[in-house]
Amino acid sequence: MPDPMVVCRFVHFAAVLLMFGASAFRCLLPGRAVSRAVDQALLTVCRVLACVALASAVCWLLLTTQAMAGSWSDTVQPSTLWLVLGSTFFGQVWAAHLLFSGLLVTAMYARVQLRIRCLLGFLLLITLAPVGHGAMLDGWQGQLLMLNQAIHLTGVGAWLGGLLVLWLVLKHPGEVNVQRLLWRFSQMGGALVAAIVFTGLVNTRVLTGQFWPTPLFNGFALILLIKVLVVVAMLGLALFNLLMSRAGHTRVLRRSVLVEGLLGLAGVAAVSLLGTLPPLVI
Repeated sequence: MPDPMVVCRFVHFAAVLLMFGASAFRCLLPGRAVSRAVDQALLTVCRVLACVALASAVCWLLLTTQAMAGSWSDTVQPSTLWLVLGSTFFGQVWAAHLLFSGLLVTAMYARVQLRIRCLLGFLLLITLAPVGHGAMLDGWQGQLLMLNQAIHLTGVGAWLGGLLVLWLVLKHPGEVNVQRLLWRFSQMGGALVAAIVFTGLVNTRVLTGQFWPTPLFNGFALILLIKVLVVVAMLGLALFNLLMSRAGHTRVLRRSVLVEGLLGLAGVAAVSLLGTLPPLVI
C-alpha cells in the first residue's frame, strides 16, 4: 500500500506545479494568442487544481503533525496543530503556504486578474522549496539550497504547465497558429531544461556529497535515475512534437503532448518519493 505522505506530496506538487506553470505560460502569450474556449477551460482546470492544492496542503499538515505527535487523537487537537504551526520550521513555512493557497482559491473564483493569480501561484510554489531536503542545511548554505530548489521547482512548473496549455490549445485549436505557439514554448523550454538540469545537479551534489549517489540501483539513487530517464524521454518527445507540428499532424501532436505531460507527472511522483528518502552520503 502506498505511503499516504508520498501520495499526498505527489498530489500537492502536481497541482501546484501545473497551476503555476499554466498561469505563467498564459501570461507570456499575447491576449488573443488562444481562443476563449481555451481560456475558459484553463480557468476551470486551475480552479480544480487550486482546490486540490488547498485540500492536499491540509492533509500534508495533518500527516506531518501525526508523525510528530504519534497518534491521530493528539493530531486533531487544535493545540497540537497550533504548536506545530507556530513552533516548528515546517509549521511556520506551512502557515504561509496555507495562506497563499487559500488566497489563490479565492482569486480563482473571484476572477482576479491572471497576473495576480500567477503571482500567488509563484508564492505558493516557492514556499515548497524549504520543505523536505531543502531544510537539511543551516545558515547561508541552507538558504542557497532553498533558493536552488525554488529555481528548480519554477522550471519544472513552467514546463509542465506549458504542456497543459499546449494540450488545451490542441483540443480547442480555433484559429490559433499551433506551430508558432509550439515554437514559442520550445524557445522557453531550452532555458527551462538548462535550469532544471543545473539545479538538479546542484541538489544532488549538496545532498549526497557527489554528483551521483551510489549504489546506483538502490533507494535514493534508483529513484533519482528514474527521474533522469523520465526527463530524457520528455526531451525526446519535445523534439518529436516540433516535427509533428511542422508536418501538420495535429492529432498525433495532441497525443504526444499528453504523453509528455504524463511523463512529467511520473517525474513528479519520483520526486515525491525522493523527498521521503534519506540521501545516500558516501
